[in-house]
Amino acid sequence: MIPKTVGRSGRLAVTFHQSRLPFSTEKKTPKSRYDVVVVGGGHNGLVAAGYLSRAGLSVCVLERRLVLGGAAVTEEIVPGFRFSRCSYVLSLLRPQIIQELQLKEFGLKLHFRDPSSFTVLRDGRHLLLGSSHQSNVEQISKFSKRDAQLFTKYEEEMQVLAKGLVPLMDVSPSQLQKFLEQSYPMKIIELCKSKPLREAAKALSTLGPNARSLWQLMTSPINKVLDKWFESEPLKAGLATDALIGTMAGPFTPGTGYVLMHHVCGNLDGTPGAWAYPEGGMGAVSQALARSAEAHGADLFTDKAVERITIDRNQNADGVVTNDGTEVKATYVLSNATPKVTFDLIADKEVLDSDYVSELERIDYTSPVTKINIAVSRIPQFKGLGGPSGADEVQPHHRGTIHLNSDSMEEIDVAYQQGVTGHLPDRPMLELVIPSSLDKTISPDGAHVCLVFSQFTKYSLANGRVWDEDTKNAYAQIVFNSIEDYAPGFKSSIVGYEVLSPPDLESIFGLTGGNIFHGALTLDQLLLCRPVSSGPASPYTPISKLLICGSGAHPGGGVTGAPGRLAAKEVIATAGR
Repeated sequence: MIPKTVGRSGRLAVTFHQSRLPFSTEKKTPKSRYDVVVVGGGHNGLVAAGYLSRAGLSVCVLERRLVLGGAAVTEEIVPGFRFSRCSYVLSLLRPQIIQELQLKEFGLKLHFRDPSSFTVLRDGRHLLLGSSHQSNVEQISKFSKRDAQLFTKYEEEMQVLAKGLVPLMDVSPSQLQKFLEQSYPMKIIELCKSKPLREAAKALSTLGPNARSLWQLMTSPINKVLDKWFESEPLKAGLATDALIGTMAGPFTPGTGYVLMHHVCGNLDGTPGAWAYPEGGMGAVSQALARSAEAHGADLFTDKAVERITIDRNQNADGVVTNDGTEVKATYVLSNATPKVTFDLIADKEVLDSDYVSELERIDYTSPVTKINIAVSRIPQFKGLGGPSGADEVQPHHRGTIHLNSDSMEEIDVAYQQGVTGHLPDRPMLELVIPSSLDKTISPDGAHVCLVFSQFTKYSLANGRVWDEDTKNAYAQIVFNSIEDYAPGFKSSIVGYEVLSPPDLESIFGLTGGNIFHGALTLDQLLLCRPVSSGPASPYTPISKLLICGSGAHPGGGVTGAPGRLAAKEVIATAGR
């Protein structure tokens, strides 16, 4: 029997355990000089280190926490239970990163989810979607035969639009800006020289009549996009969650269609749109990246917080100073931190143009997310599914993302309207995943790890309320009561849990405002305008030799690795490697 570890206030009544990454710790202190120093050991920083070290550059990664990985970490916060503490499922990691950095050879193992989506209604009905066309038709037909016939066509169109957009993820905005400013003959030459630009241009040019659909999708509220296709609310609401996750926006907010597109752009093992649980949790992605970088000579350090980025007399970034006074000089400085954190590390703001500083201050970091990590003694059993004979057995619907409080888009919008005004939603939009349904390495036998992404909760609450332990405990009970409505007995199975409010996500993981994307994925903060529209295009900054390699740069958030790869490629090209 697994003992309870939950304190009355909702805090874990256990010792906090860190799951350290298994990289070499022989080097206790950094050398005095490197070709590149990377601020922050999140997954993008590790991707950059992997490419830079392979190019023969000396690289140092400095992480302020005791564990590498940033938001892609696995940590044992309840004894015997290993949690993907922040990010929780993998799809968007660029395929070439997995191949070029040999992540599978360095231990990355994936458990693919099928079915992928499970929407549960309070009346006991449910909608289970996966890779089987026939099963999807049968499931959707319970709500609408018309929608069942259109669903495959909808998925096919989403993939066509994704193919037109995905190559842009691999184009450096700096290179794109240069291309746009060149004369026509030089544009032709640049296209011939640059494979990423050529692939992006080719993909966009082949959209044909679908170009109008792509533009409408990127600018529309998600309700308008889905109303065009479907009539059944459970189907629309379940699909809408991918357009709202991590975003302080409701289903009727313009631009949410792009967020859906962002989450459709994944590709794992050649399967577009596939999602998987890394064995050992999301920290396993960072472990593989760390091993890959270190195997090619990168020096990785934890418990080394950067306190200042140093600037030389020519206003070039030339290194960093850590919290213990260690000074590390470098030819290039790459920052995996958010744009706000990055430029807060520069003591002399006089080196920055006032317009640039003003734009930095206006970046939207609003977060709607409170993450709740839960250890349970048994698999949740949902109404109308399973029974006494299968009470402890994992069933197909446990493997995918479980959508709760999403019976309709109107219900989701009510939660949004409550949350955007600073109130705790009565019925928050919940995405629940149970990675232990496929990965047996992260929980004791028979027990499970449940990860809840909940919305909509603001950083600053109404009426002066703050995210103290009482507030977090009160919100946890709202969430647990919601799950209990769908899965009776869930509350009695809870062994331990933690609540990560937006301020917690900021203080623990360095996510400004608690925003998981390093800045909202709105059209005014994408591509050439990410992180801002003035100054050099990303990954460059107005400070020479300082580049942004985190999700605050193009193409934005999610565990894509693309910002790290693009920044590294720019440095390698500039260094002539």
